[in-house]
Formats: sequence, C-alpha cells, structure tokens
Amino acid sequence: MIVLFTDFGNEGPYLGQVEAKLYAEAGNVRVVQLVNNAPAGDPRLSSYLLAATSADFPAGSVFLCVVDPGVGGERLPIVLKADDKWYVGPDNGLLNSVAVQAEKVHWWIIHWKPEKLSASFHGRDLFAPIAAQLAIGNHPDENECYPGPDLDSWPADIATIIYIDHYGNAITGWRYTRDLDNKILVWNRYHSIEQAHTFCDVEPGRAFWYCNSSGLIEVAVNQGRADEKLGLAPGSGFRFQDRISATIV
Repeated sequence: MIVLFTDFGNEGPYLGQVEAKLYAEAGNVRVVQLVNNAPAGDPRLSSYLLAATSADFPAGSVFLCVVDPGVGGERLPIVLKADDKWYVGPDNGLLNSVAVQAEKVHWWIIHWKPEKLSASFHGRDLFAPIAAQLAIGNHPDENECYPGPDLDSWPADIATIIYIDHYGNAITGWRYTRDLDNKILVWNRYHSIEQAHTFCDVEPGRAFWYCNSSGLIEVAVNQGRADEKLGLAPGSGFRFQDRISATIV
C-alpha cells in the first residue's frame, strides 16, 4: 500500500491531485490517508508523529511524506528504507525520527526528474511517482545508497507537544516507558497533571497524561479538550518530575 502523510489539510485540490497521480502511476495499489494535518510547515515535529504512526504498518508499505516548507529550494529529495518499509520525501528532518528508531536504514537521493516539475508541488510531481514505483516493486540499487543525513544530534524523543488531535488531546514526541509511571507532567512552570491509565479513570473535566495507542505520552481531559483547558499547542514544552508543589489541574 501507499500511505499518505502530509500537512495538506483535507480541503482544496492537493490530496486529490496526489491520489490521481498515484493511480496513474501505480494502478490499483491501495492508497491510505494516514495523516493529512501534520504540523503545517514543521518537519521536526512531524517527524516524531510520522515515526509513531507508521510503526505498525506491514512490511513493504510505502510512505509518501510531504511536510516541505523548503520545496523548490536546496533540500534534497530522498528515499529511505527503514527496516522493511519505504519512505519518500524531502531531506529536511521529516524522515529522521523514523531512521533513528530503525535498526537498519538505507538512503538514496532522487535524481530522476519528470518532464513537468512544479516548483511548489513536488509531492505530486516528484514524490508521488517515486512512491508509486516503489509500491509496484521497482526498488533502487543498494549500491547507489548515500550515507544520509547526520543523525548524531537528532534526539530519539522530544519533550514537546507535536500534535493536537480532533478531540483536543495533546500528543507529545516522548515515547512511554515504565520508568515514567507515577511521575507528574509539568508545563509552564506552574501547572502539572498526574498519570491515569485511560479516560474513565478520572472524573469528567479532569486532566491527566497517559500512554496513547501509538506508544506516545499524551495529555487529555476526560470529556473535554486538553488544548483549550491547559493552553497547549504544537511546540509547547513539558518535563516530568517525581514531586512538585505546583497546582494539579
């Protein structure tokens, strides 16, 4: 399958144009819309969301990834094979978290150019045809790999809100581990929330943090919106503490 991960939004012609290109190039290969409202113009935050949401897809899946504020500029178009999945997109950090969390990676620079290449829509004109070729089994030669971006300074997790979902829940770029159990999540120096297993474990209107279905720390409010109640947005930072005298909301 070909999996779309973009910041295009669901309005306007862009998704339809990309899907039409994929159909023209790959026939009846299934196209799945995973995320189309990734943090707009923010490859760094989107990178952590991509790594988490793509983890459970089957081997051979091809991810067409477009969060590309530098489209038409000097950033490279690339292909990443991370373990047994393929990722196509810009070399702007968007694919870095996937690579950091993979056991085995290969990188390729896309040298091919279509006859028509819009300066501002590489998702349709460049990345979609490459994703289609991968999906029908036309894979690049491993002898043509390049070393890829420098990932030494790319953190495996970030203590930052990376995404607000439809319900107002605030997803972070930090993966859950058991050593976080019973810790308090703190933000803005003054506010903190406690851990719960799931929504029904706290009374309505109460904020809490928990491990979400993608394995990330998430901040939520039972029967409410965490973004509005707590003033959280993509880019908001936080930390964990054992004990704190701040207000528990």
